Amino acid sequence: MAEEIGVLFIGDIVGKPGRRVLREILPRIKEEYDPGITIANGENAAGGFGITPDVAEELLRLGVDIITSGNHVWDKKEVVDFIKDRRWLLRPENFPPGVPGFGSGVFKAKDGTRIGILNLQGRVFMEDLDCPFRVGMEAVKRLREETPLIIVDFHGEATSEKKAIGWFLDGHVSGIIGTHTHVQTADERVLPKGTAYITDVGMTGAMDSVIGIKMEQALTRFLTQMPQRFDVASKNLELNGVFLRIHRETGKATHIERIRRGL
Repeated sequence: MAEEIGVLFIGDIVGKPGRRVLREILPRIKEEYDPGITIANGENAAGGFGITPDVAEELLRLGVDIITSGNHVWDKKEVVDFIKDRRWLLRPENFPPGVPGFGSGVFKAKDGTRIGILNLQGRVFMEDLDCPFRVGMEAVKRLREETPLIIVDFHGEATSEKKAIGWFLDGHVSGIIGTHTHVQTADERVLPKGTAYITDVGMTGAMDSVIGIKMEQALTRFLTQMPQRFDVASKNLELNGVFLRIHRETGKATHIERIRRGL
């Protein structure tokens, strides 16, 4: 068995166009990188807002192993009961106690390697959830009892908060992948204590859009400040993601690489 394992993280999948590009491009990326496990943020995968049971199961059929989410996780109400016993569909760990579902777990890669995955949501310009720093560190301590390999999806609006969680968890986790803003950032790096980091992984969907939404609808909202229907855009489809290499014994990342592939 190789000393390192590969982890593929796919940026926020937006609606049916995002699922289409995933279907067509993910097999090629898997063939090229041969990841041990594939994670994707799916909170916008159903119509651009939320996720349904059918869509969640479709993502699994398309090759995703674990689905993370964020502030839109409850937008489709039928997911509330579904998420209760599907450990592979995560919601942010720092929702208050008693909320359905799971915010973290330990999962097996295709070769049996145990990998912890933790989903957190930021609070700056977002809902006032429990502190992601304190909740996150407590979750990391629990996960490290089973494995040193831990990937964090930090779903947040503010780059400052994402940077802060990166420094806070450096050396405690293998990777911190920022999600939510749908624009891939160019700051990927391995931090000094061995944690791979990127502020935002980007999105999987239409690039000719405003973060996945039809341009004309978003512009009308900005220009008028009036309520506006939002539909998912479908032109210039692209998959955004990152590929990490992690040492199996230490859990420290050795490599992080941005991925952008279009149809």
